[in-house]
Amino acid sequence: MGSEMCIRDSAESGGSSLPDLSGDESLFAEFEVLIVGEDGKVKWRVDLPASDGWVLPNGNVLLALYKTKGFPNGGVVEIDRKTKKFLFQYKGGQREVSTVVPLDSDRFLVAELGPEPRAIVINRKGEILETTPLACQKKNAHMQTRMLRVLPNGNYIAPHLLDFAVKEYEPKTGRVLKTFPTDDRGRDKRDWPFTAIRLKNGNTLIGCTNGNRIIEIDGTGKIVWSVNNEDIGEKLFDDACGVQRLPNGNTVVTSYHAKGDSVKLFEVTRDKKVVWRYSGMKAGFHHFQILTTNGKPLADCGRGDEPQLVGHQLHHVSCTKWAASDDPSQVFQDGCDPGHRDAVATDKQC
Repeated sequence: MGSEMCIRDSAESGGSSLPDLSGDESLFAEFEVLIVGEDGKVKWRVDLPASDGWVLPNGNVLLALYKTKGFPNGGVVEIDRKTKKFLFQYKGGQREVSTVVPLDSDRFLVAELGPEPRAIVINRKGEILETTPLACQKKNAHMQTRMLRVLPNGNYIAPHLLDFAVKEYEPKTGRVLKTFPTDDRGRDKRDWPFTAIRLKNGNTLIGCTNGNRIIEIDGTGKIVWSVNNEDIGEKLFDDACGVQRLPNGNTVVTSYHAKGDSVKLFEVTRDKKVVWRYSGMKAGFHHFQILTTNGKPLADCGRGDEPQLVGHQLHHVSCTKWAASDDPSQVFQDGCDPGHRDAVATDKQC
């Protein structure tokens, strides 16, 4: 059975930019995390301002949190889905926490934003085991990085929004191995990279937020495929933060600024035809993960060649669509055909 998780991100829907909100806790008052099934019904919810998340093999939910009274600098929590109690927590050491990735049952990769942006590996005791500095601007903490992920070779890949760049890091040294710019159209287009997924063919799929386009680049940074509103013939791209490549080659995109009955999530083919769309919830999503389609669970959808980590990703999104299995430890193998989608989303205003 699939599910969808939604959380609202820190930017006001419909706004022209994403401000530095790390000092304004009031903006997170209406945030919540939802798990929604293919039937559109809410299966689970919790009132927390999450920026990233996963369903773990034990069925619990792992979340990265924006700042709250209990987490003044953001943090990480594991939540029991039945009791909603915190089973594990880590309080951030800078201004904001934007990412959490389960590495195994005891270690987690966390992105901390602030004066010294960094990727850290922590254990369940809250101890910092490894630290990797992130090479990005320091004026706007909120816009330093999102969706930090681990590649099959063990390196990190990080989208740096206001730097207009996706960078691959060597964790032990912090050395930047590759930089993929996203400002080929000029920075006035605001192609801020929010999501970067390394595909199985070695290319990287990038969601360019305010630029309202998705690009796929090869290992040299050359754009080999892209899609935007002009390509599909309608205005469905509305702050395209989240993106996922399905096994059938189609691409699913979120529109963070979408409101009301507008399309929040849609699927487009390689030849840029829209074959599926989702208009549920009141506001758009930042990021998502499709885990089932037409009742069939998927394997590794949206994570490209990322290693099989612990759990299924819930992802950071402002109303993003994801699908999660009732048995999150299960590995699925099925194609994705247009039709019903189960999804989990994070960052949603509901």
